[in-house]
Amino acid sequence: MTRTRRTDPERRERIVEAVLDVIAEHGTQGATYRSVAQAADVPLGSMTYHFPTRDDMLLAAFAHLADTMHSRFDQILTTLPPGTDPREGVVRIVVTQGDGHERDMVLVAELYALAVRDPRYRELIQHWMLRSRTSLERHFPAELAPMIDALLEGLVLHSHISTEPFDLDRVRQAVHRLVGPLPS
Repeated sequence: MTRTRRTDPERRERIVEAVLDVIAEHGTQGATYRSVAQAADVPLGSMTYHFPTRDDMLLAAFAHLADTMHSRFDQILTTLPPGTDPREGVVRIVVTQGDGHERDMVLVAELYALAVRDPRYRELIQHWMLRSRTSLERHFPAELAPMIDALLEGLVLHSHISTEPFDLDRVRQAVHRLVGPLPS
């Protein structure tokens, strides 16, 4: 009698998504092999096959989050119609990252907390920031990119944690003031 092996080529990706779901609901402390295996509907043994350590699992999940969020960020800047003021692209990023992405903000807050304590997560965030700055440098001077990136991070974070209503005009004014007039 031959044993058939179950084929599941998307298992690793399903696990990574489940890690993020579990973290969003229970925090990083709740993301155990057992809780993630249950959420991903995979055998517990496949967890250590794909991720030898819990940190490997968390790092892979947060790297996926960074890739996903950077793709959305870069897509907005890449698809600006010709002649559009790129500062409006920055405003659009703040609005679109803030609206409807509450889960991602919870995950980013969890990532930041890990990064404060662990240099591996700081490196992950640093790589993500460099990618964002590279995207910004297509439209803005290189010396402004880190400041714009920091402004974006702060404005998006505030849009999620502030008890005041989101004020698009205030965001636009802040972006335009920081960046200043663009060279013709």
